[in-house]
Order: sequence, then structure tokens, then C-alpha cells
Amino acid sequence: MLSRLADVLVPTVGRLTVTTDAGAELAPGSILAANHTSLADPAIVLAALHRLGARPVVMAAAGLWRVPILGRALAHEGHVPVHRRGRRAADALDGAAEALQRGHLVLIYAEGGLPHRTDVAESAPGNFRSGLSRLAHRTGAPIIPVGQAGARRITSGSVTKQIAGLFTAPLRRPEVHVHVGRPLELTGDGPARTVRARTAVTTAWRTAAARLGEPAALAA
Repeated sequence: MLSRLADVLVPTVGRLTVTTDAGAELAPGSILAANHTSLADPAIVLAALHRLGARPVVMAAAGLWRVPILGRALAHEGHVPVHRRGRRAADALDGAAEALQRGHLVLIYAEGGLPHRTDVAESAPGNFRSGLSRLAHRTGAPIIPVGQAGARRITSGSVTKQIAGLFTAPLRRPEVHVHVGRPLELTGDGPARTVRARTAVTTAWRTAAARLGEPAALAA
């Protein structure tokens, strides 16, 4: 349902294009690692992946499960709630590992949150938390880096700016782009695995942002 909903909503607020590396493959049981810049980018990434024939299980903030209708749909479709604190924090990795074992693709945002910025410009992914590295080490699943750019043009900044962005996006329909990289195996110790994953996602983001002419990607 989320993928189909994204297919409907994303074209109304932006112009989505999708590219892939040569050799990119969305093999069952893989971990999709994407950069997170805006409340809009999960829908953009889901729409892009659906174009490529994939409907992943998403690891998302547990608070979304408390939203009427949405929470029921998330639970019904097997998406994984992420509790950031307390005893239930480890449950997310258990749920993601089970989904991978069943052959699902699992989408994770390894930065663990949105950047604290009010402008609409792109910037490279921030530091990754350890969850992605631990999930890959535990399951042996390959990582597929996903870079998205342009979501901040739809909604970003303060609550007022985000609401204004969503209301005006159907008139503006800014360009957004998603790039999927080649799968990679994470090796080494925990910190090394995290660095390698972030480097791969940053490379995918740079490709996406360059397609939109974003200064941060072009300068790099």
C-alpha cells in the first residue's frame, strides 16, 4: 500500500527521475541504505524503488505506528518500528533480521534522523549510527546504497516552512532524483563497516544531487 500510495502522491509534488549503477541489483534479502534529508524523502524513495520493481519493508520511527490508519497499515504490511530508547530499541534489529530472512528488502535510514537545517540545499549524509553495520554483520546481507536529492525542495525547515512547502509543491513540482548503487558486502570491524556504508551512500547521493545541479555535489 505504501508503495502504491507513493506512486500517486510523488508525481503531484515533484518530478521524479531514477537512475542505477551498472550492475545494480535489488536482490531479495538485501539491505537498502538511503540518506535522509526531509519528511518527503521516504515517499520519494519508495516511489523510485517501486519503479524498479521493489517494495521494501521500511524501518521507521515507532511514533508513526500511533497515527490512526497509517499505524494499522504499517503493522499489517510488516514494516519495522524503531524505538530509539529503552528496552525495545533492540527489537528493530530483530524485526529487520526476520524480514531479511524471509527474503524481503529492508530499507534503513542509518543517520537515524533529519539534519538540523532550515535551508533547502543539499549536503552529504551525516554520521551513520551503528544499526546498519550490526544488521549487516548479523545477517550477512549485502548493502544496496540509495542516494536521493531534491526532497528538501518539497519540504524542509521549520514546521511553518514544511507546511508551506507541501501546499505549494503541487504548483512548483520541483525536480527530485534517486540513484541506486551496486550492492556491496560490509567487511571489517564495526566502525569500518559503518564508514564503508556511509561512503557508498554518499557516492549515490552525490550522483543524485549532481543530476539536479546541486552546488554541494558539483563542488565535491
